[in-house]
Amino acid sequence: MAVAVIFVLGIVNFALNRAVMASNHPLLRQMPPLLKTMNQRFSLLIEFLMLVAGMLLAAQGWAWGAIGYGLYSMMNGFSAWMILSGRV
Repeated sequence: MAVAVIFVLGIVNFALNRAVMASNHPLLRQMPPLLKTMNQRFSLLIEFLMLVAGMLLAAQGWAWGAIGYGLYSMMNGFSAWMILSGRV
């Protein structure tokens, strides 16, 4: 069950990442185009590695893996909300 919840949270995190990258935020506009493209790919790679680590830890029965990924998802959601709502 924990693996399924982490998987769903991973989908949400990828969607938030995509929304932030497509938001045309002033900080993203200041980045050179090549660096922006590399940053998008690197952030997706980090997101994928976090998802795989959380799922593997939960599959092994380590509850802190699921708890850690849940906390990471909450922080990711909060920061995406701050960026997308224009508070930052």
